[in-house]
Amino acid sequence: MVELHNKYQFGKRRFGINWVGAYTLYLKETLRFLSVIGQTVIGPVITAILFLLVISLALGEDRPNVLGVTFIEFLAPGLIAMQVIQQAFSHSSSSLLMGKVMGNIVDLIGAPLSAAEVTLAIIFASITRSLIISIISIILFSVTIELEIKHYLIFFTYLFLSSFIMGAVGFIAGLWADKFDSMATITNFIIVPLSFLSGTFYSVERLPYFLNVISQYNPFFHMIDGFRYAFINNMDGSIKFGLIYLIILSILTWFISYILYKKGYKIKS
Repeated sequence: MVELHNKYQFGKRRFGINWVGAYTLYLKETLRFLSVIGQTVIGPVITAILFLLVISLALGEDRPNVLGVTFIEFLAPGLIAMQVIQQAFSHSSSSLLMGKVMGNIVDLIGAPLSAAEVTLAIIFASITRSLIISIISIILFSVTIELEIKHYLIFFTYLFLSSFIMGAVGFIAGLWADKFDSMATITNFIIVPLSFLSGTFYSVERLPYFLNVISQYNPFFHMIDGFRYAFINNMDGSIKFGLIYLIILSILTWFISYILYKKGYKIKS
C-alpha cells in the first residue's frame, strides 16, 4: 500500500490540482456507465434510430425540404443532439442521487478532492458518455441516410458545450433531489419538454412570431441548432449568438454546481 501511495502520490497537488485523484474519479464515473453499456449507451442509440424510423415511415417521402435538405436529413442530427442532452443530464444526476440513496456519497465527500475537481470530473464523464453515443449514432445513421459532418470544429464545440451544460445541470439536480421520484419530476416536466420544444422535429421558422422569439432563449434550441449546422450547413438561429449564449451558460451552471457542492448542499448534515 505504501508503494502504491508513493508511486501514484495520492492527494499530491501539482499547480494546485490533484490530477491523480480527479482522473481516478473521472475513470470511475466512465467505467460506471460502461459497465451497463446496454442501458447507458446502446439504449439511447436505439431510441434515436426508432424515432427516425417511425417518423420517416409515417411521413413518407412527400415531406417538403427543411432548411435546404430533406426532412430526414434535417431530423437525424436533432435526434442525436437530443440524446446527447438527455444522457449528459442523466449521467451526472444519477451519479449524485445514487450516491445519496445508497449512502456512499460520504466516500466522495471524504476524498482529497476539491469541489472544482469533483464537479469537473463528473461533468467530463458525462461529456464522454455523450461523445460515445453521438459517434455510434452517426455511424449507424449514415448507413441508411446521407449524414456527414461538414464542420468538425462546430460539431465538437457544440457537443462539448451542450453536454457540459447538461452535465452541470444534472449535477445540480442530483444534489437537489432526495429520491428518484424527485428526479423523475425534473426529467419529465423540464428536460423532456424543453428537448421537444427546441426545434428537434421542426424548423422554428414555422412557429408564430411570439413563440419563435421565445425559442431563441431556449438553451436546448441553440444546442440542437448548432449541432445540426455542423451536418447540414444551415440553421434557424445565429451561430455567434448561440456560441456566446452556451459559453455563458456553461460557466454559470458549473459555478452553481461548484458552489452548491462546496457548501455541502443536501449532502452534509
